[in-house]
Amino acid sequence: MSVAAVVGGRRVWLCDLDGTLVDSASVHAAAFRAALAEHAPSLLGGFRYDAHAGATTREVIAGLGADGDLAERLVHRKQRLYREYVAAGRVPVFPGARRLLDRLTTDGRTAYLVTSGSRGSVERVLAACSLAGYFGGVLTGDDVPSGKPDPAFYRHACERWAVDPGDAVALEDSGHGVASAVGAGLVTLQVNAAEPAPGATQVRDLDEIVDFLDGGVSGSE
Repeated sequence: MSVAAVVGGRRVWLCDLDGTLVDSASVHAAAFRAALAEHAPSLLGGFRYDAHAGATTREVIAGLGADGDLAERLVHRKQRLYREYVAAGRVPVFPGARRLLDRLTTDGRTAYLVTSGSRGSVERVLAACSLAGYFGGVLTGDDVPSGKPDPAFYRHACERWAVDPGDAVALEDSGHGVASAVGAGLVTLQVNAAEPAPGATQVRDLDEIVDFLDGGVSGSE
């Protein structure tokens, strides 16, 4: 499916945060590694953040085989470290992110944030990056029983905001995120991805999307 067919006349944008609008992968990875080094160094050898991108912190920890009190310590320590890194200014906004969100606003489109991050971490990132005012609503990993790649994550977003999937575009970077959005029946753009995910339309970067919107192509194309 072409970018024109995806963007078309759809008025609602469901946007992921980490890896899509903000360049946070290396910071999440650093927080996970530091937490594991403190509480479960034996798990460090099998950890690769890119294999878990798009999942919640709790799901990543469970996937590494930690459970019970250890899992709780790891989750809380990782989240605390990540929030400290955010406060230190280590999470930048991707080029084109504010340009895209500004363009959606001036176009009369509505953007919602659909992210697996914890609410506390997401709120800190939005504040630190001055992105909070762009979204009509925020759905986090704390609000849904199962995270991406479960399609229930995006289905819950559509139900929460009474969004018709046929009038919406999902914007994602990770394979987990794309699987969740596509599984929920959403046409999906994938940016900042080394490997294309099945079912998504690949886009070079956020500026390419804005350039398309600025071109004034009508929804009938």
